[in-house]
Amino acid sequence: MTVSLPFEPILRRVGLEADRLGLDAYAVGGAVRDALLGRETTDLDVVAVGPGSGIALAQATSKALGVKKPAVYEAFGTAAVTVPEKRLRAMGLEGVLPKSLVLEFVGARRESYRAESRKPIVEDGTMDDDLARRDFTVNALAASLNDDSFGTVLDNYDGLADLEGRVLRTPLEPGVTFEDDPLRMLRAARFAAQLGFEVAPDAVDAMTAQADRIKIVSPERITDELGKLLAAPVPSTGLGLLFRTGILEHIVPEVTALAGVEEVGGRAHKDNFWHTLEVVDNLAHLQRGVGVGDRADGYDLWLRWAALLHDVGKVVTKRYERGTGWTFHGHEDVGPRKIIPEVFRRLRLPLGDPLDFVQTVVRLHHRPAALVDSDVTDSAVRRLLMDAGDDIEDLMLLVRADVTSKNARRVRKYLAGFDRVEKRFVEVEERDQMRNWQPPVSGDEIKQKLGLDEGIAVGMLKEWVREAVLEGEVPNEHDPAWVYVLDRQAEAVRRGGLFESVVRSLSGPQKRAIGAVKDALFWGDVPEGALEVATFLEAVVAEALDGAPDG
Repeated sequence: MTVSLPFEPILRRVGLEADRLGLDAYAVGGAVRDALLGRETTDLDVVAVGPGSGIALAQATSKALGVKKPAVYEAFGTAAVTVPEKRLRAMGLEGVLPKSLVLEFVGARRESYRAESRKPIVEDGTMDDDLARRDFTVNALAASLNDDSFGTVLDNYDGLADLEGRVLRTPLEPGVTFEDDPLRMLRAARFAAQLGFEVAPDAVDAMTAQADRIKIVSPERITDELGKLLAAPVPSTGLGLLFRTGILEHIVPEVTALAGVEEVGGRAHKDNFWHTLEVVDNLAHLQRGVGVGDRADGYDLWLRWAALLHDVGKVVTKRYERGTGWTFHGHEDVGPRKIIPEVFRRLRLPLGDPLDFVQTVVRLHHRPAALVDSDVTDSAVRRLLMDAGDDIEDLMLLVRADVTSKNARRVRKYLAGFDRVEKRFVEVEERDQMRNWQPPVSGDEIKQKLGLDEGIAVGMLKEWVREAVLEGEVPNEHDPAWVYVLDRQAEAVRRGGLFESVVRSLSGPQKRAIGAVKDALFWGDVPEGALEVATFLEAVVAEALDGAPDG
């Protein structure tokens, strides 16, 4: 059979150059698979038969296309040709185009592996050798690029039948395939989620038997595959497979630790692992409704990471309370503060803005539910808008995805409540402009205009004016806010002096009370008289130190 390949003018030019060089050349893997499935793809891998043929064909192709010389990787016998968008358009390739198209070239090869490494020993080989080393039969399909046979499919391992049956099967015995390269086990889960295919039972058995070999794969490669899995239309297909085979335990044990149900006195909590997978799927469905395609990327993908990790704090906060049942108080704080950063570090995920984003939406994911009641004050809405900033829409997607009740009426009730919350957001935002809000008076202005050094007094004034605006006691405007600062200046200076005095008087283990003293002076009702103040502060220190360990 023949297949209509993507970017045909480009691949036909590759074939003409192969003919000129006397080489057999094939498109392989994802390009052929996706073309047969009718899926869009930019995954263009070219295999040429013969020693050094991949690099030679890449060099000839770049020259024929009039683009930059290929990036050549002599040690691996590979090369990459980049075709910019301008050149693609000049060749009549209209429609939605990538910024650039990358063609990967390699010579046909065979591989052998050592048990302790997934890095192969590579030798020149035949086309059959090359196809045999691939992960799954549906990726072991090749299509000729030579002019006289362009598009003719080479199927040495029944990949067409497996494509028709929507099954992922390995070309060789699966135990050998996965032992050679354990990353292929993650690819099985990823393709299952992306394509909606079943993994063959013998492959699942091999994945289970060799689950711990995933530990020899670098965190970067694992993260790349896991990200592609999360970006798929139904991520739970792959995540569930990784869980059942024991592989996920080696990658994100913080998530698999959520699995299971505990019961006390006939009262059980839900299985938070399968709930998490349902949330990830719900989010993927909701994101498609707001314009995200079948392959999420950017912050749409980081939101799926947030969905995967949103409940990891429940493992350490789970408690059974008589009369109440199972509780997970504070899990939305413990997860982003302690657990999620560790996951990011271990998996070598970026520790900058993506981590901040995931931490923010997970930390806030319970807050919108508290705003559903009609008597919630505008100040509570203002606080959430300020804390979420530009992440508010993503937060609400996660919140909606987190509704996983089997009771349809209850689901409708929650979602209708979130509709009302979002309406309140619009009303308050239009009136108060609280998104990414900063108080109308800054700490620098307070220091400069009042002649105060950086310290507790300035911190108090900053926090007090912030709270006053959020509570609606002071308009969100500079002049009224500055009047408020001036009115509170003397009290802030007094309390700042008291704090410094107490800190000087504490020594050794007593210094553990400093935080409590600071909090009391910031927000407590501090008496005026000297004797009353002394008694008040002594009580604060005593309470803070009462029962505290000496070490």
